[in-house]
Formats: sequence, C-alpha cells, structure tokens
Amino acid sequence: MTQHVSPPLVLIPETAPFNEDQRAWLSGYFAALLGPSAAGATALAPGDAPASGPKLADNDDAPWHDPSVPIGERMEMAKDRPEPQKLMAAMAQQDCGQCGYNCADYANAIFLKNEARLNLCQPGGKETLRMLKKLDEEFGAAGGAPAAPKVDDDAPKAAADLGPLGYCRENPVEALFLSRRRLNDPGGEKETWHIEIGLDGTPIQYEVGDSLGLFPANAPALVDAVIAELGARPERVIGEKTLREHLLMNYALGAAPDNLYQLLSLLTSGAARKKAQALASGEDPDGDAAYLDVLGALHKFPGARPDAEVFLEALDELQPRLYSISSSPKMDVGRVSLTVDAVRYNHRSRLRLGVASTHLGERLPEQTKVKVYLQKAHGFGLPADLAKDVIMCGPGTGIAPFRAFLRERAATRAPGRNWLFYGHQRQASDFFYKDELNSLKDDKVLTRLSLAWSRDGTEKTYVQDRMRENGAELWKWLEGGAHFYVCGDAKRMAKDVERAIIDVAAQFGGKSPEDAVAYLAALKKAGRYQADVY
Repeated sequence: MTQHVSPPLVLIPETAPFNEDQRAWLSGYFAALLGPSAAGATALAPGDAPASGPKLADNDDAPWHDPSVPIGERMEMAKDRPEPQKLMAAMAQQDCGQCGYNCADYANAIFLKNEARLNLCQPGGKETLRMLKKLDEEFGAAGGAPAAPKVDDDAPKAAADLGPLGYCRENPVEALFLSRRRLNDPGGEKETWHIEIGLDGTPIQYEVGDSLGLFPANAPALVDAVIAELGARPERVIGEKTLREHLLMNYALGAAPDNLYQLLSLLTSGAARKKAQALASGEDPDGDAAYLDVLGALHKFPGARPDAEVFLEALDELQPRLYSISSSPKMDVGRVSLTVDAVRYNHRSRLRLGVASTHLGERLPEQTKVKVYLQKAHGFGLPADLAKDVIMCGPGTGIAPFRAFLRERAATRAPGRNWLFYGHQRQASDFFYKDELNSLKDDKVLTRLSLAWSRDGTEKTYVQDRMRENGAELWKWLEGGAHFYVCGDAKRMAKDVERAIIDVAAQFGGKSPEDAVAYLAALKKAGRYQADVY
C-alpha cells in the first residue's frame, strides 16, 4: 500500500514583501500558532486553506475589492461566499497596511484565529468593526471555530513573540525626529509639512514605495479637557501609568467607540439612555454621530460620568499611522522623509485636530525620539527593469512616493522616462517641491510634468483632466510598456484616474467600452497599474 504524504503547507510565499530572515520568522510564528496541523509548513499559497476549511480570501477572487464601493454593496457581493471572503468584504479594500496586513490576509488571520483584534482596519473605522463583530457572532452561532483566546495585553512578551524589530507595529523602534519644513507658501488653505526622521541606530532598511508607521500622542489640551469633563484626577495611577499618561499615549480620543456609548447608556436613564443605546448600535438619532469624538460624547451625556478606569476600558487603543515615504535610501542615506497634511477643522466652536499629523507638524520637538516601524509595500514599487517608462499621478500629499521614485531614478540613472501628473488647489501656494521638480526636469530625470490647479481660474482642473488632455501621448507611453502609479484618495481621485485611463484607451486606442475596462484590468493583473491609496 502506498503511503500518502501530504505536501508541505506553504505559509509565507516568496512573493511576500519580506526578506529571507523575516519570512523564516513569520513562517515559524504561524506554524507555532497553527500547531500540529502546520507540521513541516513552509507557506500558504494565496487563496488556499486548511484541508478541511473553506477557501481563504484573496484579491484574484474578490469582486468587492474596490474602496469606492460602499460596505453594504460589498457584503451583498460576498453574501454567498465562504466566511473568510465575507470577512474580507468587510474591510476597507485599500490594502493600506495600517493593520499590519493587506485586506485578504487580515481576513484570513481573523478566520484562522491567528488574529483576535477586530479593530485594526483604520480606514474602515466603525463600519468595518461593527461588521466584523456581526460576522464573528454569526460564525460562532453557526458552529464555526471557537473564538481565539483573549490576549492579555499587559502580559510581558518575549522579543521573539513580537515580530522583527522595526518591521511590524508590535515591535517598533525609536528613531530621531530631525526636522519639519512647511511646504505651503503664504496664501495656502492647507498646512503641509516635509518631515525628516533619522534612522541611524535602527535596523530599518526601506525601499521606495514602502511606508513608515508612526506612534503619535494625543494633544495635551484635548487630554486635559477629557479629564476635566470626567471630573477625575490626572495623576490617578491606573496600572503602571497615570490617567493622563494613558490618555496621552495609549487611548484614542477620536471617533467615540460603540463601547463608550454602551457604558454611558448604563449611567443614564430615560431618553438619554435610549439615545446612547442607539449610538452604540450604529444609529444616528440627532444627526451628529459622524462628529462625535470622545470629548463630544461626554458633552452629549453630561449626567454620565464613569469611573476613570472603567472609562479607559471602553476606549479603543491609539493606533499607529502610516505615511508613504517620500525619500530614497540611495539618495537620502540614514534618513526617511514624509509629506504630511496637518489636519485641523472647526466643528461647533471646537477646534478638531488630526492626531498624528499635528503631532508631527507642531507638537513633537525636533531632535527627540519617536516610535516608528517600517511597513513594506504590498505591490507598490518601481519596475525592476530600469529602462521601463514610469507614469505617476499624485495630487497633494499623494506626491510623496513619487518624490521617492524620482530621487531613486536619479540615483540609479535609470534610462526609462518619467512623467508626473501633480495637482493641488493653487500654484502660488501649493506647488510642493517646486524647485526640486524643476531641477529634475533640467537634469532630464523628469521627462514630463503635467500640473493641475483646482482653484486657479473659473473652472476646476484636476489630474484626470490633464490625463485626458494628454491622452494621445499617454496612450503611446502605455502601449510602449510604461508602468502607471497613482497615490491619493481611494474613494474619489483614484477612481477618477481609473476612469480617465479607460477613456484614453477608448478614445486613442480605439477600444470598445468593455475592452477599455478590460485593458485597465489587464494593466492591474500585469502589475503595470499600481495604487497607494488611503
């Protein structure tokens, strides 16, 4: 009788964005989590699953993998699919890496009980978290796999359990915040900063296309206002830190979480309790849910003042933020740069601040340490063939990775041509890296620079408009094998850029509407259309 030998299970494919040491560590980590079922494991092929389980999620079989599609439509597309694919459909579909995975891998990790945290999808926010909780409950009720054991976040972890130092959110390193420089000239409506961070003394080695994860701190004024509203003592010790230290460094004070509304509902009665319960279930009784942060929630229910320790338990953890790297390791040795919009706006007489952006833009002193880690790019990088032409479309801070690309192409003396589409509000105030880009043009590194300004003139002009205006030449570049890249807003700009490519293929390539759509899909499948969207 011939003995059947199961082929080794592949956990981390060679195409994953890790070096050999990192793949080896991750393979061992997941093998240990999976136990005997992963004996002899080496990697898991995309879309495969344990022998007895349903098909895992993967991008090649995910019609919902489009960040512009609302979550309700995504879930409808996946309603008859296996559990891992339903979990994937709940994600924001940006493959941004902020959770430490791409969307499919995060879904698979949750399904395989390798990831117990359901709140890591930052772009998806409450919508994704609520849907993941709902699916988790449905799967459990249907007799699915038992829930993963609760992780004791306060328990000390061995360094080997955390992941590669400097290469994952669980094991960041301290780097030196070197400097900030304002990119907007006077008259601009936005506040954008060029940030420099030193990497000397860290293990981080990055490539263009990668992102840097950064752990911010909340604004002290906001923390103090929350503590005052609670009526608590800032110096009260909870665990090993004071209440103020916890709120500064450990807990998110942005959008009020459902758990906080549930807590507040227990401390109120009557109409107020019903309103808090409605907010906890995702309803919007007063039409203000989208603007309610933690302080706003406390203001809304002035009679409910929980104990400080219970209050902390109802909050979400403060998550790291990812920023596209705007430097090249070949030209900017020992440092990394970021291009960051400082988010500020007023709502009902209260100034609201972006946590990480204003932390970098105003609060973090220069020459001090900041916790960072590298997030390797998921399918976003320059072509290996330096002779290939490159087309880049990055309005606003979307220029960040393309500044890195151009500096890399200059450093490697890549013979391929480079075309940048860049746009913002006003040329006089919002032309980021103007002198640098013009210098790259003079040096013949930047072959073409197409600019679009939405507030200069009577009609708004965007990068997709410039693409159509230059459609004949753009088509020649694409047909000649050029790689196309886009960076920026996932739900609007990136979709408008895709629509422009389809229109160019139809008008200048003579393709039918169906064939033009298929042309864009073929570019994506070949890796010649890549997006870094948020």
